[in-house]
Amino acid sequence: MTKTGRPLRFKTPAALEKVITKYLDETPREEWTVTGLCLSCNMTKTLMNDYEKREGFDEVVSIAKLKVENAYELSLRKNGRAGDIFALKNFGWKDKTEQDVNLTGALSVSEILNAPKPKS
Repeated sequence: MTKTGRPLRFKTPAALEKVITKYLDETPREEWTVTGLCLSCNMTKTLMNDYEKREGFDEVVSIAKLKVENAYELSLRKNGRAGDIFALKNFGWKDKTEQDVNLTGALSVSEILNAPKPKS
């Protein structure tokens, strides 16, 4: 059977984890970014996402991204900067107000249409 496609840049999860750990150890926490993480691994964000879908690599990449996300969260709590909010939204955070509208006891359309007309 012939293999197709480019060979994996990292043959094992441990090899990838070693490069990620080096980036996290050598880069100040307030400078951690997903793109910095990708650049340290010499890969694009798309390729990083592909590794995240591979069995064995999934946890390594997910934990690394979670550490970057945590750094933004801590920075937001400390500094309250809009850039941190923007970054967290790219991690899937939402900044919205939710309203719970309870319609219990509401009138039906037929009750409204058949209601007695007010006297003028």
